[in-house]
Amino acid sequence: MNPTQIKLVQDSFIKVAPITEQAAVIFYDRLFEVAPQVRAMFPPDMTEQRRKLMATLAIVVTGLSDLPSILPAASALATRHVAYGAKAEHYPVVGQALLWTLEKGLGADWTPEVAEAWTAAYILLSTFMINQAYGRPQAAE
Repeated sequence: MNPTQIKLVQDSFIKVAPITEQAAVIFYDRLFEVAPQVRAMFPPDMTEQRRKLMATLAIVVTGLSDLPSILPAASALATRHVAYGAKAEHYPVVGQALLWTLEKGLGADWTPEVAEAWTAAYILLSTFMINQAYGRPQAAE
């Protein structure tokens, strides 16, 4: 990711901040719609899970300016995801749900440049996490 992309991700995430609860609901609704098989990995009451998602996203987005600062946490998160039953092939589906959610949440502010920046950020982090979790690099788009 280049500095312009990092700024685009960070600036656009600030615009999502006022609707974080709604964004988390939209994200999980979309995820379970496109990948119903993953629903069993989550608790029946998603309140805490939605809060954790948005808090983690905030940390990651802020940390993009200093990537080494967030990689240990991303590695630990990847390991926990394995314990929950996550597989490498889930990462692209999660990415698609995230990008779809951001597009809905940002509306007209979801430009091709913002989409490209978020895609780059997700690919960067998800590829790292897959490598950490499964010990081998795999494409994550």
